[in-house]
Amino acid sequence: RGVIYREVPLTPALNPDLEAIGTAVTPRTRMVLIQRSRGYALRPALTVKQIEAITQLVKRISPDTIVMVDNCYGEFTDTVEPTQVGIDIMAGSLIKNPGGGLAPAGGYIAGRAGLVGQVACHITAPGLGKELGASLQSNRLLYQGLFLAPHVVLQALKGACLLAYCFARQGYEVSPNWDEVRGDIVQTVKLNNPDEVLKFCQVVQSSSPVDNNVRLEFAPMPGYTDKIIMAAGTFVQGSSIELS
Repeated sequence: RGVIYREVPLTPALNPDLEAIGTAVTPRTRMVLIQRSRGYALRPALTVKQIEAITQLVKRISPDTIVMVDNCYGEFTDTVEPTQVGIDIMAGSLIKNPGGGLAPAGGYIAGRAGLVGQVACHITAPGLGKELGASLQSNRLLYQGLFLAPHVVLQALKGACLLAYCFARQGYEVSPNWDEVRGDIVQTVKLNNPDEVLKFCQVVQSSSPVDNNVRLEFAPMPGYTDKIIMAAGTFVQGSSIELS
């Protein structure tokens, strides 16, 4: 659709490069997209405070530029959300933090009413917008999951801190450390070889409430360059919230 994309790398210390961002943004910049979570990258997740600093910089240069945040894995890990520090719109997955492990599918858009309305009209139909959409008869689970989500995320953070502490004590490289400020629920543990990864995932799977009889193996998966193994003994497929 004629979109021109430019990515601004992080600093060597893996922080947002505000100087480079300031150089990249111009009054012609239509949107700045911020990915909050580390995802699969070996970098810290962005905190809401860092997102606020980026947003303020962008708005000083170009007040009309839309600032959007990919908030996946970050919801409820702080006392404020990105929409409270000046961003325009954010999106996330309901099978992650805000679904509380109960939502079976879906995602969300939140932010300025006009932008949310534009997105709704684009994914449904012009004029119908958010008044129409596929809920897949799961509204009860969506609302129940959202109600429980803050507590579930708290439990996930406690589990991640405990995991980081235990693995660090055994000499493994972890990120973040157990006592570091967190911007998402993702915990990175750098294992030494594929056999350790396999054994770890098999132990997690065998200790899970669902499909604990399944023996995991590495396998190719579309979208990934390497073979993948995932422990997923949860009631909702893909709900990687208990341990991410």
